[in-house]
Amino acid sequence: MGKIAFVFPGQGSQAAGMGKEMYESHEQAQKIFDEADKKLGLPLTQLIFNGPQEELTKTTNAQPALLTVSTAILEVLKDAGISPDFTAGHSLGEYSALVASGALSYSDAVYAVRKRGEFMEEAVPNGQGSMAAVLGMDREKLASVTETVTSEGHSVQLANINCPGQIVISGTAEGVLKAGELAKEQGAKRVIPLEVSGPFHSELMQPAADRFKEILENIHISEADVPVISNVTSKPMTSPDEIKGRLIEQLYSPVLWEDSVRTMLASGVDTFIEIGPGKVLSGLIKKIDRQAKVYAISDSETLGKTLEALRGNTE
Repeated sequence: MGKIAFVFPGQGSQAAGMGKEMYESHEQAQKIFDEADKKLGLPLTQLIFNGPQEELTKTTNAQPALLTVSTAILEVLKDAGISPDFTAGHSLGEYSALVASGALSYSDAVYAVRKRGEFMEEAVPNGQGSMAAVLGMDREKLASVTETVTSEGHSVQLANINCPGQIVISGTAEGVLKAGELAKEQGAKRVIPLEVSGPFHSELMQPAADRFKEILENIHISEADVPVISNVTSKPMTSPDEIKGRLIEQLYSPVLWEDSVRTMLASGVDTFIEIGPGKVLSGLIKKIDRQAKVYAISDSETLGKTLEALRGNTE
């Protein structure tokens, strides 16, 4: 059997009720939820389990909520004796990956992502920035589209390079609109506006990055026990200084998800376990490499099936 990577979803995977069954079935999961409420001084668990969805989807809530659910599931998986050779997460998911790798304590991570969400929401007034998914266009061609629109005085750039033929662009509302129109003229199959509160992973997030730097200055980052694949470089990182720097850059840099998955494949990973709600990353990984074994764990049932499959593979 090849190597195993734990991967963690980012914003957009949140759904009211996520993690509830894990909380009710596993003491280790319960402790994580309880710690979230205590650390943040607010009833986050209540919001995660009961919604309303609109409130849960706000960036300031969605980020600590997803981290909490992913970490709760991770704790149960660790107790089952499964450990990774690499970890990675999509945008916000990188914080869950850092917890899984031992570089961040859960308590520090949940505080940090709550602040990260606040700063991201405050960086650009609502409605001024946007993001859109561009389907059916390669990276170089789309990069040249965004450069053309930027040269005309609008801000737009590649934000998430998810898998072949699926790239998200981010910037001012005007810039994203113009880039989307130009991309369609040049052969993109579809352009889908995303329901987000701001232009994440674009240079417009620089003010959030500047404020977030101060938060990270006061948080202890350890040497990672397991390499974490950085969103910014798509390369493994373990040193505290590099991790800190990349987390700040990550706010205004593109998420190189496709490249990150290829790095892990090239390093001998053949099994990916998505830990958290939904199956967004599982779908992307399959589009990058059909041969990869991909599992998604969101509750006790999917945990049981995954453990059974993994044990079957090793025997």
